[in-house]
Amino acid sequence: MTALSEITKPVGKRIGAARKASVVRAAAKYRSEQGSDYEPGISAETVGSKALFLGVVTLPVGARTRAHVHERHETALYLLDGEIEVWTGDQLQHREVVRPGDYIYIPANVLHVAVNRGEKPAVCVGTRNEPTAQESVVLYPEMDARVP
Repeated sequence: MTALSEITKPVGKRIGAARKASVVRAAAKYRSEQGSDYEPGISAETVGSKALFLGVVTLPVGARTRAHVHERHETALYLLDGEIEVWTGDQLQHREVVRPGDYIYIPANVLHVAVNRGEKPAVCVGTRNEPTAQESVVLYPEMDARVP
């Protein structure tokens, strides 16, 4: 079997030369500006990622995020445990209930709020095409009251 580092591209560069994969142990948790708890795994800060964030996102019992958008990136989440309501739309008029095993996709610039009315923390695996742990986010405090 040929090692990946021995394979050459037509331009003469070896694939994987001088690079390796990274394993990230659980990093320090933090509360995001919008109100959910993040445990970054893969990010610019942890591995030098150029375009990807992957981590665990938790919304505690009774908690909700502030109304916000992510101006420059898409977000995808997979709910592992708990249950959340996700409110989206320019007036937060669309409500979806998310249960374990469901995926959530939030395009860039889509206003949203997540609410945990359940009896246990809602835990998601989250990824986005913006690599920083402290992502760029724009809050819309005037929209918070639209979500009961």
